[in-house]
Amino acid sequence: MHATVDAQQPGPASGTAGVTRAAIASFLGSTLEYYDFYIYASAAALVFGKVFFPSASPAAGTLLSLATFGVAYIARPFGAVILGHFGDRVGRKRIMLLTVTGMGSATFLIGCLPSYHTAGVLAPVLLVVLRVLQGISAAGEQSGAGSLTLEHAPAGRRAYFTSWTLTGTQAGFIVATIVFLFVANLPDRQLLSWGWRIPFWCSFVVVILAYVVRRRLEEPEVFRAEQRNDEIAKFPVTQLLRTQPADLLRVVLCSFIAVCSTVFAVFGLAFATGHAVGVSKTTMLLVAVAANVLALIMQPLFAILADRIGRRPVFIGGVIGCGIMIFVYFAAIMSGHTPLIYLAALILVGVCYSAPNAVWPAFYAEMFATKVRFSGMAIGTQIGFALAGFAPTIAWNLVGNSRTNWLPVALLVAIACALSAGAAWTARETYRTPITELGV
Repeated sequence: MHATVDAQQPGPASGTAGVTRAAIASFLGSTLEYYDFYIYASAAALVFGKVFFPSASPAAGTLLSLATFGVAYIARPFGAVILGHFGDRVGRKRIMLLTVTGMGSATFLIGCLPSYHTAGVLAPVLLVVLRVLQGISAAGEQSGAGSLTLEHAPAGRRAYFTSWTLTGTQAGFIVATIVFLFVANLPDRQLLSWGWRIPFWCSFVVVILAYVVRRRLEEPEVFRAEQRNDEIAKFPVTQLLRTQPADLLRVVLCSFIAVCSTVFAVFGLAFATGHAVGVSKTTMLLVAVAANVLALIMQPLFAILADRIGRRPVFIGGVIGCGIMIFVYFAAIMSGHTPLIYLAALILVGVCYSAPNAVWPAFYAEMFATKVRFSGMAIGTQIGFALAGFAPTIAWNLVGNSRTNWLPVALLVAIACALSAGAAWTARETYRTPITELGV
């Protein structure tokens, strides 16, 4: 019955051409966003402490560098309010063009920054400014892509098509890590002078491709119907807070699962390659690539499963798996046994984290009505992601002077996973709900 009603909703009935374009555009945008995200993460963990904070001790330089990584997450909630407002007022497409341009421009300019030795304190200041611009742009990227793709998707396949937004994150990670692998093994003098800049400059290619594809997008029919009927919210954020505060809080808490991602990608790299642990940079970068290659395969499969059995069981199952496997992953790192590190990473990221990552674009978007969907997703995720952004810095402090005390970090991730799973358990199951009845 539900599927029949949903199939009659505007948009999807015309075929899959629109949703395919939307999925490709979302994939490319997320690839760019997370290419930028991960090259910055890799540079923050391995290079920026020496380039922008050379007067500090190595440990303090790394801490300051990781703090600049987290700065973007302060800007993201503010960007989410602004971009969410206009995404729900003027349309998803325009904001998606704006976010991809802003993200790519900021990333390219980071590659052009002078070092501390050249410009003094101005260098880290400019780094923070551009990092904030990255954060503002990222605040609306996945929310816009998820909203637009969901609203184009046919009945019974919403999770599958929206999952390509997050599959782009894995593609971005893989491309970023491969590019960084080429420069990470340069002699330190070349790496610290010009080598680290190359991955940032390469983002320009993806920007052009994503922009061209996104210009061909159309607004979803369900959104255009609200425009024609003059049902667009005048102040979407205000309406969101008045009508769906519980759903907004639920998305915030569910988004804590992202702590697992940043601890794995940023803190884990710095921790494992530090002098106290001593795993090689190449090994850890390749481990991350392998885990994300597996995720590329698993995420569409988990999304298909979520279209058949529901969002909640797939999301919650994966989150619980992450909370358990994070302990195994750090234990594997401390063992120094390379095959064990690979296996733990493959299960943690390639399998467990892939489940919520595949499902959340549909799961979160379906919590909200069309008129506040962009705002609800953007604000909820970006407030939740703020904890993830500072998780590497928090984790570095939790480790303490020993630089091998990983247990408090694993507990931090496990607590975040427990909160995420608990919030998801309270959510409505929406995989059979017609798109015009979501959020009501």
